[in-house]
Amino acid sequence: MKAVLIIFDQAHYSQIERDLSKLNIRGFSSWKEVYGRGSNTGEPHYGSHAWPSVNNAIITIVENDRVAFLLKYLKELDNEYNNLGLRAFVLNVEDMV
Repeated sequence: MKAVLIIFDQAHYSQIERDLSKLNIRGFSSWKEVYGRGSNTGEPHYGSHAWPSVNNAIITIVENDRVAFLLKYLKELDNEYNNLGLRAFVLNVEDMV
């Protein structure tokens, strides 16, 4: 099992939530109003007067064979809207209850 942490501009939220089901990924947890800035490029997401946009985050636990499909989808979405910002991180799940 893998945990996929997805951090993205809030504008992506509805589409990603909807498309997870299309990718046969049901379970997830999400956070809204996540602040930060990218390590290389992109505008900060601070929710402030100067930097008004904010991020959201979703974490989902998926079978190993689902990771490639999810990352492909996320990369395509990021390329389509490259000015918004989207990052995904894959983490090993050692154990779970």
